[in-house]
Order: sequence, then structure tokens, then C-alpha cells
Amino acid sequence: MSPAVLGLHIGGSRTHALRAELDHAGNGDGVDLPEITESSANLSSVGHQGVDAVLRRIAGATGSEVRAVCAGAAGADTPASRAVLSGLLAEHFPGARIDVVHDTRIILAAAGLDAGVVLVAGTGSVAWGRSREGREARSGGFGYLLGDEGGGYSVVRDAVREALREHYAGLEPGTLVQALLAATASGDALQLMDFFYAKPEPDHWASLAPLVLELAVDGDPAALRIQAEAAHSLATMARQVLGELGLDLPLVMAGGLLVNQQQLAGAVARKVALEDPTAVRILSESPVRGAVRLASELLRA
Repeated sequence: MSPAVLGLHIGGSRTHALRAELDHAGNGDGVDLPEITESSANLSSVGHQGVDAVLRRIAGATGSEVRAVCAGAAGADTPASRAVLSGLLAEHFPGARIDVVHDTRIILAAAGLDAGVVLVAGTGSVAWGRSREGREARSGGFGYLLGDEGGGYSVVRDAVREALREHYAGLEPGTLVQALLAATASGDALQLMDFFYAKPEPDHWASLAPLVLELAVDGDPAALRIQAEAAHSLATMARQVLGELGLDLPLVMAGGLLVNQQQLAGAVARKVALEDPTAVRILSESPVRGAVRLASELLRA
């Protein structure tokens, strides 16, 4: 195989890998191998052994001659967590230059930007940005126990709360609650609550967020309230970062909820950019391409 760079996007539920062969200028813009989708290699979700197993499979699929690896990882918040992931990557890609960054950094790179603000809503949520002078700011992204408002897990948790509210108010389950009970094979709101505690994995419950948001598109009142709360939380995070770094910076929205749920994305854009919502854009490239771009920069550094 020709010399190449490798980009990794490690999210809360999936890992995406893309190997790009180097062109004559030494950039990872040459021939791409098909993008590889694997299970999560998130340390906080699957632990050291789980990450090691995922990276071993990716290394086997991408082959040798990898000169640089950049991994954008959700939850890569501390030097310790980044060091652990860097060490595992170095084992599977010996001799390669390694860099581990928070996944928001590769989203900015995927958008072709060196300065700007990124708002992500997938399983969780976070806003992060970099100014033209290199200053950074962040809001949210503290995980499902401490934050992640407006993310998929949070949306479904609010729907479970709605089920309990209706139950204890003596109301018949509304359309949203009926759909949630059916999707989880729950007999009633109390059994749904038991299921919620018995299976606490955030990605499991976040997978039901489209059900809630699609009912909001249909006009269900309970789903609309949940969507409005999610939009408010996400817009608040984005405005905080923009306020710290500069309101004239571009805002890029990414993550499954914002990319795939137009009504939610539109509500966020209107709240962030009241005068011109079109100034807010949705990421059109796969985030892993940003990791490839940063991996190429490692070789040039």
C-alpha cells in the first residue's frame, strides 16, 4: 500500500475511520479507501479493552504505511484520557505521528475552517469554538449525567418524564407516550421507568430521539415542547461560545440530530442568529474528513 494518513471520528455510539493515501505534495487528499464504520471506541463507554479491540480491527482493515493518525473523540476532555487513547493508537499504528483532539475540532476542519464555532447534537451535545487569534471556548459536553442538554439522550429522557407526568396526573397516554411505550415494549409509564434505569446506556435511549422529533414535525404538543426545550438548550450553548469568541464567527452545526432533523436545526438557527439564520450552516462533509485534514497537517508540522 502507498503511504497514507488515517482519520478517526470516535462518537458516543460509532467510530468512523478513513484512510487517505498521500498525494505528491504529501497531503492526505489522494485516493481514499472506503470509510469504515465500527462500534464505539469511546473510553468512557467501552473501557480500555473495548477501545483496544475496535482499534485492532481498524488497523487490520486499513493496512500498513500509515504515517499519521488524528482521532477526534467525543469525551476527550482531559490530558489523561487523550494520553490513554494516544498510547493505544501508537500500539496499533507504530511509527505514525499521533494526535487526539475533541471531536468538535475535526468538525471545524471538515467544514474547511480554522476559526469558527461548532455546535454538535448527537447522543450528547457540546459547543466549541476557536477565534482567529487562536483562543478557544467551550460550553456543555459534560456527559449524560452532568449535561448534554439538547442531545438525543436528553430528548428521550424528557419524553420518559412526560410519560410519568401523564401517568401520575391520571391522564390517558398521549400520542408521544403511546409511541414511546410501543417502541420500548413497555406496558405503562412505570415499566418504562424501570427499563430506563435497568439499561442506562446513553446511546440506547438516544436512538429513540428521532421518534420524538418526528412527532414534533407532525405537530404533537408534547413532542413540540420537548423539541423547543432542546432547541433552547443548544442555542444557549452556541451563543455562549460566540459571545466569548466573537459574534461574527461562522457557526457550523453537526451531529445526527441537527443534520437529520431539519425542524430542530431551523429552530436552533433562528435562536442563535435572529437577524440572519442562513448565516448558520449544517456540516455537509463527514466529520472524519476533518480528521484526515488534521492528520495531513501533522506531517507538515
